[in-house]
Amino acid sequence: MKRPLMFLFMREGARFAVLLIFLCVAALLGFLLVNGAPILSVKLLFGDTPPWEALLGTRPVWDGLWPALAGTFCLMALTIGLALFPGVGCGVFLAAYARPGWKRLMGGAVDMLAGTPSIVMGLFGFTLILFLRRTFFPNANTCLLLAASCLAILVLPVLIVSTREALEAVPEHLRLTASALGMNKEQYLRYVALPSAGRGLWSGVVLAVGRSAEDTAVIMLTGVVANAGLPANITAKFEAVPFAIYYVTAQYQTREELMFGFGAALLLLFLTSCFVLAARSIEAGYRRRWTGNH
Repeated sequence: MKRPLMFLFMREGARFAVLLIFLCVAALLGFLLVNGAPILSVKLLFGDTPPWEALLGTRPVWDGLWPALAGTFCLMALTIGLALFPGVGCGVFLAAYARPGWKRLMGGAVDMLAGTPSIVMGLFGFTLILFLRRTFFPNANTCLLLAASCLAILVLPVLIVSTREALEAVPEHLRLTASALGMNKEQYLRYVALPSAGRGLWSGVVLAVGRSAEDTAVIMLTGVVANAGLPANITAKFEAVPFAIYYVTAQYQTREELMFGFGAALLLLFLTSCFVLAARSIEAGYRRRWTGNH
């Protein structure tokens, strides 16, 4: 009698956990939709500035979210530009070249990096600037490049793990076929493994982009400000949507300002959700391709 009762308890507990997660997500989405949906409009992005002039940069936007959105896109692009090569390269090394001892050592290092709090990474970037000021670059300051560099380190584990898993998931018969055709390891990676693992690699890139778009703690210490306008260059201050939400909701004076924060939060949630759904779609297509379930 004990085993059936235990299994029944586990089954009902699992169902309750699923229901609880569903209710939490539904409550969060409902709360944001009720408070943020009414303010979603062109004015949320551009304020009183004509949209076309704001997009061309001929007139500044002081009461809209467009500069923060543009800064977020620049931050994501620069972060992935810095993290893509070392992340994918390390994943390829772990999957194809590393010996078991190196795999365990580097795997532990990657896990430790993945568990590093983002505020610690932001503090590292801020301390790096102080060090540079006292040594080689007296004029060094927090900026878009510093924020992207710290975020690149933070998203490296996502790229490394996704690349390694995608390469290790390539069917064994392809490796045997390549070996039978006389290909060496480099030729196998270039012509067989990497093209075959392309969807898995892109899934990791999309997830890394989403992570760089939503992080706040890192950029607070490495260059984001409230009213910087459109990013001038990579050594300038910048705005970002996560910090705009924090800044507005932390010191709002009117209900309109609070509603602006809710609208910005809903927009950020939509943006990151698109990246996550795109990653899941790419991963699902990759799995269907190799399991034959088209």
